[in-house]
Amino acid sequence: MLSRSRKISNSLPLMSKRRVSQAAPASAAKPLRLPRLPVPLLRGTLDRYLKSLEPFLLEDEACGGPPFRDALQARVAWAEEYERGLGKTCQERLIELDRKSPYNWLDDNFWLNKAYLEWRAPLLVNSNWWLAYKHDRSVPACVTEGLDQDKRAGISSWQIRRAAWLLRRTLEFKKRLESQELYPDTTRTGLWMRDTVPRMFNVCRIPQNNCDKLSSPQLPSPYHNKVLVMIHDWIYVLDVYDSEPLETEHRELERRIRDVVIDAEGRLMSGERAPPVAVLSSDDRETWAKNRSYLLRLSSSNQNIMRAVEDSILVLCLDHYTHATTDPYPSELKSHLHNIRSGVNARNRWFDKGVTLIVENNARAGMMGEHSPVDALVPSIVADYSLAEDMESDTDWALLEPFTLQAASPQPRGWARLDWTVDDHLRQECREAEKRAKAIIADSDDDVHCFTDYGSDWMKNIAQLPPDAYIQMAMQLAWYRTRGNFTATYETALTRLFLHGRTETIRTLTTDSRQFILAMCDSATPTEVRCDLLRKAVKTHGSLTKAAATGKGVDRHMLGLRLVMKSNESSPLFEDNHFSKSQEWKLSTSGLSAGEYFRGTGFGTPYNDGYGINYLAGSDIIKFGVESKFSCKETSTEGFKDAIFSSLNEMRNLLLNPPLSDNPNFPRPRL
Repeated sequence: MLSRSRKISNSLPLMSKRRVSQAAPASAAKPLRLPRLPVPLLRGTLDRYLKSLEPFLLEDEACGGPPFRDALQARVAWAEEYERGLGKTCQERLIELDRKSPYNWLDDNFWLNKAYLEWRAPLLVNSNWWLAYKHDRSVPACVTEGLDQDKRAGISSWQIRRAAWLLRRTLEFKKRLESQELYPDTTRTGLWMRDTVPRMFNVCRIPQNNCDKLSSPQLPSPYHNKVLVMIHDWIYVLDVYDSEPLETEHRELERRIRDVVIDAEGRLMSGERAPPVAVLSSDDRETWAKNRSYLLRLSSSNQNIMRAVEDSILVLCLDHYTHATTDPYPSELKSHLHNIRSGVNARNRWFDKGVTLIVENNARAGMMGEHSPVDALVPSIVADYSLAEDMESDTDWALLEPFTLQAASPQPRGWARLDWTVDDHLRQECREAEKRAKAIIADSDDDVHCFTDYGSDWMKNIAQLPPDAYIQMAMQLAWYRTRGNFTATYETALTRLFLHGRTETIRTLTTDSRQFILAMCDSATPTEVRCDLLRKAVKTHGSLTKAAATGKGVDRHMLGLRLVMKSNESSPLFEDNHFSKSQEWKLSTSGLSAGEYFRGTGFGTPYNDGYGINYLAGSDIIKFGVESKFSCKETSTEGFKDAIFSSLNEMRNLLLNPPLSDNPNFPRPRL
């Protein structure tokens, strides 16, 4: 199920102020060029695929199924037959397709549609990603704690100030990247950034029957340099560039946003209420496509507003509340995370938009976005830049006077209302969509758990093991201890070494990881053997990661081979139940960064009886964003957190316990 693989990637450290690459202008060196994503060798892909089936076949044998060697040999025979016949033909078709493609065979022809745009489930929870930002030290404690009563329309002055600051910092990153002040195209990272970052702005997913599409602004667009502001379900358009390419400074953005809030307050006081049209974007794609078409037919002004939604840089959502979750194990952090994920009943959000900045009235903030334009690592890098400096780093802010005493500015507005035309049918559709959104939100068992006993420094310096592979082994052990079986495990690898590269799958469950987990669950297995198996499993994982990142994975190539088959062509290789079973990513995982500036992150589980896990491996802390479903009796986010933490502690104790062997070549942790 390919849409299940659209997860947050690991492989590129996030920026902070002290890490930003500020290289010389691009003219100082000849620009590099990224190579094309290769079509992998057929034999190599088949070998890697067969190897990935081994743990499943071993489990079948252990549970009374066919002998492992017989089952494996049957699949080897299918692979050899495929390689000589249909596979050779399909490989030639892929190579020819690559020759005709402007960038590569995968991204130009298959990936967006199959991984994202053809899937009909609501984007809410199921597809979108979310990042909860750290607190800004400049915000007074009384505001953060919800004690500030100086609000208008439920919006606080500190909320407005932080929104203006984050918006300005985001636009600043965009401008500095475009001018090559950051990440010039004289580096491979610069080429990748300059290809990917622009895709997250001025983009919107458009619902259509059977397969969605991404918007493409027809320049010049009157909204290309504007930002949408959502407040109480109203939409306003905000000027953020006074003159191209100079973005509006943050004090002026603060004034304009404040005037928008004052305007919304006046509308509320007069008894006006906005139709919650944006909640329609939380619905399943077929229903939303139908309602969107109806909305556009209703009025030409609606067509203009939709153009503003699609062409604008991003959406800024101002929430007139501080969210408090009511689900089990409530906490302030969970409440923050949930509001970034879905808001209250999916109101005041546009889930199709590439990037949405969200600020609550206690100044908590975060980012949410649609997954198809870019993988979430890309906006997280932009967010990291915007969070590297708090508001207090600028000394030119005006003194905050009581908000309730302030009048709208007499200066030119720099903003405008965008009001939908709706009828009774559309109002009813909004009510029905909100009901369905509430059910999705209520079923989402989503939380962030912080493991503080040790972090990546201990793994690297003491255990002498790579943190990502180490954490992957801990999560697999946690799954086995809670479920008593093994499952296909997905981890994202970026193929950013290649032009228009996106992601590849790391098939984390291997024969070696299975042996390690079984040994950990067998009290008779000596410590020395367990340590040896752990290091072997970690080494195997490292090899798989390198292969995936260099275009030598399994899943993208196999996808292409299947999609170029004709309707009258077939192969037992693809009809095998283990072909689909090895892609049932009930443990869908992705590492993002050290997470210095994020309180938590998340994405939805691809299967109702599985987990979606994003982890941030810091030097002395690991943050796990875990999402599962309350409706599944086999899963529990709180319970799985306990299992992961227990696995991490058990693995540390294992490595700290001296091995029984006196062999000087046996690897020992460095104490």
